Amino acid sequence: MRSPLRTPMMAPLVRDSALVWLASGVVGVSFGAISVAGGLPVWVPVAMSLIVYAGSAQFSAVGVLLAGGGPLAAAATGLLLNTRTAAFSLAVADVLGGRSRLARFLGAHLVTDETVAFTLAQPDPVRRRAAFWVNGLGLFAAWNIGVLAGALAGTALGDTARYGLDAAFLAVLVALVLPTLRTDARIRRCALLGAALALAVTPAVPAGVPVLLALAGLVRYGRKEGAA
Repeated sequence: MRSPLRTPMMAPLVRDSALVWLASGVVGVSFGAISVAGGLPVWVPVAMSLIVYAGSAQFSAVGVLLAGGGPLAAAATGLLLNTRTAAFSLAVADVLGGRSRLARFLGAHLVTDETVAFTLAQPDPVRRRAAFWVNGLGLFAAWNIGVLAGALAGTALGDTARYGLDAAFLAVLVALVLPTLRTDARIRRCALLGAALALAVTPAVPAGVPVLLALAGLVRYGRKEGAA
């Protein structure tokens, strides 16, 4: 059986993934620059991006380190924010099913918000599997190249917050989920409930926690159309 990565669907998947890769690389530059400008050696953000590979969790962990917190506090913060990927992994479990243990391990490492959203937006299992690997591998490469470039640039970029780099990821995620929200009423209800919960608790809880609480919106997914 021919690999889906070698079929004609490869070109459109690469084209559609390019914007996600670009956004990832830009934010990676910001992460690398912030880490080194704050006083961390270049190898810290680079190694973290290769081994941990969790954008928002990495920002939070580095924030704890730069604020004077210890490695254990930084790791705990990153783990808390990254618990959402457990649910994401379940959503794409069929993509990795039946593959070798090494492939499943690599696939688990590539699970991110963007890759899962891009994968679930595909119309059939074959295309979902191809989309996961195309988007996931490209995103991993773009993120790490961006982090290395930002770390090497160090303080030369100045205050990276003024560039509004965080908005790039938000725009990409919205673009990825909109088609599904338009066509699936159950997912739309879950998203609305999750968004409402996240907005309600944002002023009272630490950054990242609203995203975790938004997963509670999934309780509506199993309800039938006529259920209250």
